[in-house]
Amino acid sequence: MAKNNRFETVYSQGTLDVVKILVDKETGVNYVFAKEGYAGGLTPLLDKDGKPVITPVENDA
Repeated sequence: MAKNNRFETVYSQGTLDVVKILVDKETGVNYVFAKEGYAGGLTPLLDKDGKPVITPVENDA
């Protein structure tokens, strides 16, 4: 079975307290993931106008 990785990590910082930026390879939407201890969260990355940051994606058709 082929492995389909929808999300790509484009930035990572830290080992115990972690911050990552993930890109959804289907939509291009960027997300921020933060983890500290046993707590963590994921949210869309927003620009200065409050709109989601979107990375252009290539469509493999």
